[in-house]
Amino acid sequence: MLKSAPRAFAALLLAFSAAAFAQAQPAGKSQEYTPSVGQEGKDVIWVPTPNELIAKMLDMAKVTPNDFVVDLGSGDGRTVIAAAKRGAKALGIEYNPDMVELSKKSAQKEGVTGKANFVRGDIFETDFTSATVVTMYLLPNLNLKLRPKLLDMKPGTRLVSHAFTMDDWKPDQTATADGRTAYLWIVPAKVEGTWQVQAGGQTYAVTLSQKFQELSGSAKAGGKDLALRDGKLDGENIAFVIDAGGAPREFRGRVSGNSMNGMSRAGSTESAWTATRSAAR
Repeated sequence: MLKSAPRAFAALLLAFSAAAFAQAQPAGKSQEYTPSVGQEGKDVIWVPTPNELIAKMLDMAKVTPNDFVVDLGSGDGRTVIAAAKRGAKALGIEYNPDMVELSKKSAQKEGVTGKANFVRGDIFETDFTSATVVTMYLLPNLNLKLRPKLLDMKPGTRLVSHAFTMDDWKPDQTATADGRTAYLWIVPAKVEGTWQVQAGGQTYAVTLSQKFQELSGSAKAGGKDLALRDGKLDGENIAFVIDAGGAPREFRGRVSGNSMNGMSRAGSTESAWTATRSAAR
């Protein structure tokens, strides 16, 4: 026992020295946060979106320096940073505080701290309605939970999702990159209701029904029932055709609340048209 005492003392001294050295190191240096693929989050596990697909998603949304891009569940911040590199103002909303701090450091390294910002928040409670582009990589049930809020955003807002759809809200565009799929939706104006349309010296009573960006309905003019077809919304842009006894009139224009205006064509003749909603939704 006595012969082993010096060795035990030496081991104890070595352990004490190692502990003292560790405590002397700068705080956090040896414990820098590193996320792992598949780690649990508030609503989903974390799986990063490949950079090639991020570029495709931003291309689909036609992101420019005039945009404000919000990434829902921004993870390590790569989508926000990519948008900022295109000159857009960008915000990441992320529930994990470690991810938020990691994202801020990454933005600083990439030199985009003036454009890329990150906040810790719940995507269902944080206001992002001023965004012009929303990106996400969420599960289908979360997309559906967000859908009413997304549909209430300004018409023309672009929404891009990695991998998952919005159920019966059909995407306006689908693309692939790096073996992954992305979906684009453009928030449509709300046009359901009855409209008084003036075009080519004729007054039409038009009733529109709406399912997201798809339109159906009917029209009347001069006491006659007319067919309405090919209704479509692209944000604030609207198009439809009224068939008047084999002489179709094409309408294209823009929606602004309870009014619309644009140009119509019947044969080779073009004329301006206006419309007012008489039964606002």
